[in-house]
Amino acid sequence: MTTDSDTAELKSLDSLGTQVDVIALDAQAVRTSIEVVSQLTVADLAKPTPCAGWTLHGLLAHMITQHYGFAAASRGESDLALWRLRPLGEDPVADYRAAAEHVLASFAEDGVLGRAFPLPEFTRAFEFSGAEAVSFHFIDYVVHSWDVARTLGHTVHFDDDLLAVALSVAEVVPGGPARLAPGAAFGPDIPWSGNSTLDKIVAMLGRSPSWPA
Repeated sequence: MTTDSDTAELKSLDSLGTQVDVIALDAQAVRTSIEVVSQLTVADLAKPTPCAGWTLHGLLAHMITQHYGFAAASRGESDLALWRLRPLGEDPVADYRAAAEHVLASFAEDGVLGRAFPLPEFTRAFEFSGAEAVSFHFIDYVVHSWDVARTLGHTVHFDDDLLAVALSVAEVVPGGPARLAPGAAFGPDIPWSGNSTLDKIVAMLGRSPSWPA
């Protein structure tokens, strides 16, 4: 559930699109996720991930669904059915690439940051600005790129400038009891004192940077 205090924190992201090119940063994160996902095999889908309770199969289906959901929101579509989990096909890598390219094309349309995005999976109480919505998608795909890479035993790299913006988004993601609710996007933050900005981001959003240890 989104509370009034959560809403205030989320609204603090509203000016992000005027300060940085969040569309370009989101595209970088999504393209990195494509590169990471392209390394998996069908045999990898049963592996556990840093997302508690999810195998790679479930995480990939979630990532695909979110791409289509955010793309629909960018067109003003508010049907919650558009956010229902999509099953994977025979070629999950191709499925993922198609979903990622779809949302990239949607976000690249003129005037996206000036649109209102209905995000019924978050709340029906109000709509979000384009800058807010794209920033949500952006931080998801920074973190999910890390999730998939770590599941496969690989590392993932992002430029320092991208990580600096991702950290600023992660810092205003609502915490508290909402992180414990069923279906919460992120788990409770994990104390972490390392020097890596990416590790700091994933720890803030409920992942142990040392996973699976």
